[in-house]
Amino acid sequence: MSAYGVVTFINLIPSFSEGTSAIDLILELIHRKPATGNIMDGLKLEIQGKISLKSVKLTYSRRSDHPVLTNLTFSSRSGQTIALVGPSGAENSTCISILERFYDVCEGAIEIDGQDIRSLSLYWLRTQMALVGQESTLFSGTIKENMCFGLKDILIEKIMEALELANALNFVANLPAGLHTKRIAIDRAPVRNLKILLLDETTSALDSQAEKAVQEALDRARQGRTCITIAHRLSSIQNSDVIMYIDHG
Repeated sequence: MSAYGVVTFINLIPSFSEGTSAIDLILELIHRKPATGNIMDGLKLEIQGKISLKSVKLTYSRRSDHPVLTNLTFSSRSGQTIALVGPSGAENSTCISILERFYDVCEGAIEIDGQDIRSLSLYWLRTQMALVGQESTLFSGTIKENMCFGLKDILIEKIMEALELANALNFVANLPAGLHTKRIAIDRAPVRNLKILLLDETTSALDSQAEKAVQEALDRARQGRTCITIAHRLSSIQNSDVIMYIDHG
């Protein structure tokens, strides 16, 4: 019996070793200091939505000799819709990542309302943008909780207004997946009254009928907001104010 216990323990040693290594990695991640500094430090401005990218260059730290974006320059007025198009692998989605400061640019500057985003509170910056991506994430909870996304003291009238804007009132009591989860994600922008809307291949996974319904909701949601949209379908960008073609950064 004791011999069996010893053999069992010996067989478990690799699992213990893997578990210890995993814990070390988790602790390293928990105690890692972000390169962006304290997310609460920095300016907190009332965002109007004017966006400017000035000669932006980006490289990943592990491949510093291969620029991802090179000399990228464009600007949008407040309330304007800019569509970014290009072939697969053209790094269009990276433009959204640098706007939200998931990466900091190596050269050039990104400005919102004339202010370099690196001088803004990172937490504040990200709370001023709404992102609707290809895959919409819903959390366990009520529709209201998903729409408010951490905000408190939101009037029910504001929520109902946002649901109507996204064509969601008719099915809100019986929420299926797919198209309907996309509409709830769209609701987050108007209910939070954000000035910048980021759309990353929002309708690419939908059929033509679902795309039409979602696109109508998006067209309403972007009214009065600066919108950066990334898409390959002409139907998704035909109402844009400016269309930019990006080829391999």
